[in-house]
Amino acid sequence: MRAPFPTTITPTQTRIGWVGIGVMGSAMASRLLSAGYSVTVYARTPSKAAPLQSKGAHLAPSVADLARASDVVFTMLGHPSDVRQIVLENLVPSLNPNSVIIDHTSSHPTLAKQIYDSALERHCHSVDAPVSGGDIGARDGKLAILAGGDEDVVKWLKPLFDEMGRVTYVGGPGKGQHCKIANQITTGANLLGLSEGLVFAEKAGLDKLKFVEAVRGGAAGSMVMELFGDRMIKKDFKPGGFAEYMVKDLGMGVDVGEEERDEVMVLPGAALTKQLFASMVANGGGKLGTQGLISVIEKINGS
Repeated sequence: MRAPFPTTITPTQTRIGWVGIGVMGSAMASRLLSAGYSVTVYARTPSKAAPLQSKGAHLAPSVADLARASDVVFTMLGHPSDVRQIVLENLVPSLNPNSVIIDHTSSHPTLAKQIYDSALERHCHSVDAPVSGGDIGARDGKLAILAGGDEDVVKWLKPLFDEMGRVTYVGGPGKGQHCKIANQITTGANLLGLSEGLVFAEKAGLDKLKFVEAVRGGAAGSMVMELFGDRMIKKDFKPGGFAEYMVKDLGMGVDVGEEERDEVMVLPGAALTKQLFASMVANGGGKLGTQGLISVIEKINGS
């Protein structure tokens, strides 16, 4: 049974809840606060909410309290296990009828479908909407938002999505997560190619900054180069997205065929990139940014 929408989305009427205020979540929630929305946040470590509270956010004592105080709840968590515990087991059972939950976590398509079905049973809506664009995209409101669920719900939510970036409806429940996995497969390959190109350029005696400037307007140019090229050269591995999350995302890409289809997809590039990121994590770099992949290639080459 389809639930009716809440009232038209406006800063004066729509109460926002936000769970997950790490690098990405905090920047995204800040944009909604700047747009004038009333935002309630939950943090397992309450002190982490202080920067958002200074901008006007309210702090909820529990996930259940946040759900009851919100019309639209956003989540940006770390792993599918977090999504299962916090969203499926705690948030959804506490939602007000007719409210909406939007999960921005890069999670598993099957879990997104379970959340959708569970929300529907409570006469609520669910959208799986992972994002791409990193910390810079989150800060500047230029994220690519990949939305799965009911198309009319995604259209209704557009005023909120517009504050954070550009939303694209990609299909039914779980399709947002499928799209993000495909995005990560593509991004991982770009990060690997850029890492190897920079290492090769340096070994060949080229100035790496001049190399990037020379090729960025040609076929080798990419958003990955724009976002991470200078950071790689300067050894700035501050995270926008953690390397350990790339292992998770690529793992879902490599394994999703085994769980959802009769035939297993053969993705040799994704498997290799996952292995290289796993090496980075094993060497203590799990909390570094994904651009730190270059350190693995440098180490292989004795740099």
